Amino acid sequence: MCGIAGAVDLNGTREFSRARLLAMTGAIAHRGPDDQHVHLEPGVALGARRLSIIDLAGGRQPIGNEDGSVWVAFNGELFEYPELRRELLARGHHLATRCDTEAWVHLYEDLGEGLFEPARGQFAVALWDRNTRTMILGRDRVGICPLYYTQAGGWLLFGSEIKALLASGLVAARPDPRGVDYLFTFFCAGTTRTCFEGIASLPPGHYLRIRDGRVTQHRYWDLDFPDAGAERRLDDPTPLVEELEALLEQAVERRLRSDVPVVSYISGGLDSTVVLGCCSRRRGAGIPAFTVGFDKAGPDERTHAAEAAAVLGSPLSTVTLNRAGLAAAFPELIRAAEGPVLDTSCAALLRLAQEVHRQGFKVALTGEGADEALAGYVWYKTQAIRDGLTRRIGPGLPRLFRQLVMASVAGRRPHLPPERAIGGVRPAQQDLYELISQAKPTVYSAAMWERLGDHSPYHDLDLTNDRIGRWHPLNQSLYVGYKVMLAGLLMICKGDRIAMNASVETRYPFLDEDVIAFCAGIAPEYKLRGRTEKWILREVAARVLPDRIARRKKTMFRACMSGTFLGPDRPPWVDQLLSAESLRATGYFDPQAVVRQRARQVVLPRITPARFVFDVALTCVLSTQLWHHLYCGGGLCDLPTWQPATRRPALAPATGA
Repeated sequence: MCGIAGAVDLNGTREFSRARLLAMTGAIAHRGPDDQHVHLEPGVALGARRLSIIDLAGGRQPIGNEDGSVWVAFNGELFEYPELRRELLARGHHLATRCDTEAWVHLYEDLGEGLFEPARGQFAVALWDRNTRTMILGRDRVGICPLYYTQAGGWLLFGSEIKALLASGLVAARPDPRGVDYLFTFFCAGTTRTCFEGIASLPPGHYLRIRDGRVTQHRYWDLDFPDAGAERRLDDPTPLVEELEALLEQAVERRLRSDVPVVSYISGGLDSTVVLGCCSRRRGAGIPAFTVGFDKAGPDERTHAAEAAAVLGSPLSTVTLNRAGLAAAFPELIRAAEGPVLDTSCAALLRLAQEVHRQGFKVALTGEGADEALAGYVWYKTQAIRDGLTRRIGPGLPRLFRQLVMASVAGRRPHLPPERAIGGVRPAQQDLYELISQAKPTVYSAAMWERLGDHSPYHDLDLTNDRIGRWHPLNQSLYVGYKVMLAGLLMICKGDRIAMNASVETRYPFLDEDVIAFCAGIAPEYKLRGRTEKWILREVAARVLPDRIARRKKTMFRACMSGTFLGPDRPPWVDQLLSAESLRATGYFDPQAVVRQRARQVVLPRITPARFVFDVALTCVLSTQLWHHLYCGGGLCDLPTWQPATRRPALAPATGA
């Protein structure tokens, strides 16, 4: 992977400052420490930082076609590039490199804006057509690679990270409280809205067209499911198990393609172990594996990971963190993620990626995406129970129970979203979203409510598929999982951002387009069978792993939340950020309420809705305060703030018109 940045003039053909472009690419140098290069011509600027993985010698970018009329900067991988390259050559194209970046200009020559249809993989791409003066900015189907954009001074600026936009000197870091409210509702970052005012994220499966000063957004792909009752079912599901096994083998084989060594993450759970097992099959030997252990800071899977690695013949490296280690890594996590982060386990994965880099590796396979495809989370089970009760006794009692639980947290009338706010359906996650939201009336300040006005975070959800009402309820919930938590948490705070912070590319076999399509098409009972999540994947696992591993109960990878920061050994910046002075300075939260809740959290019974909700809420409060300090002016604690590099990077060769 790499990092890209650039600009296009919305008003004409002004020259973009080369020094400014280099400042933008310099701010994301961690994404591409191996090389940098820029392309400038009137009205447009393209820059790239390169992490060399394919065609180490010949893959410099931005790169153009033969006559220089089309230019591209690309972050990511086209995993079917060898096959795609042969097709392009057969159609008469000349390719000067073995790098997949070059494929984009020729796909555009053949297909125009249809170039994303054959593009399979993980990517963010910026393509400039000089003849029509059109810029295309596109992102992969499920949002593995990030791409941000904003408008300033008559320019549309874009970059793989928000840091690139801020480093331009044209964009001020102003907070958007609506982005913060999204976190307090869906416990992750927004798909389109960020916590920075005026800076947007391009949604997965979309592209922007910038032409004649007009910016338009287009969707080229969306996840789809069969109508309820029309899913694939067989009297004997064995052929479906075999089909998934073959698709996973193919997905892993594609993601092992690299001119540098590839390693794998392993948690001890089913998903990452299946990926590692497929790697061992394809390579004929175990590849290096890396895992995280928690020392009294969360569920510890070191024993399970070691057992799986030994079975598969993989040498295992372990990074172990306690609560102090998680807290120490948290400021770097927020700098990398560029927004508040609830999930403290992301700090452990940040350290894991740093260990991968320290050992000299650049590419790691991981198991994210299986829970979204095959109903791996506990809320899918609770949805089945809820829907069963509703069918037997009607909706009244389940609704009353939900309201009583929420009232026990808020101590007042429950804070609820608009009725059936998610695509006209009530997915499994809705109960959790509503429960977490009960902390808002307690911790939000009056000024925060005033700034939010009548805005609802549900308005920011990218859920526009008009077929959603025709799907099975489980598939409706899986769709929401792909759109909200996968894109907003797993691919940002557990994926690209923290891995690329250490110059490591992560690849995801369960997010292969063919695997996603297969899992979407099969019957719900092959995903969740009774209380067994990911049933069909367990059947695949039983073919490559001992039964004790294939049938092992799921453990969510998580670390303790507010307990990481509120214990007696907490770092000084915690109290500084949660002081009344700092809370008043940001204006998001009620200082007295936060102080009261910190004290109350210590005495609340451990297993209660209120304890859980305010564990989440206090972590969000601290994380938001830390983000604001790092990016929006400082002055809240003794930690250094993020600043663009003051020293300009060495000038890279530039190409021109």
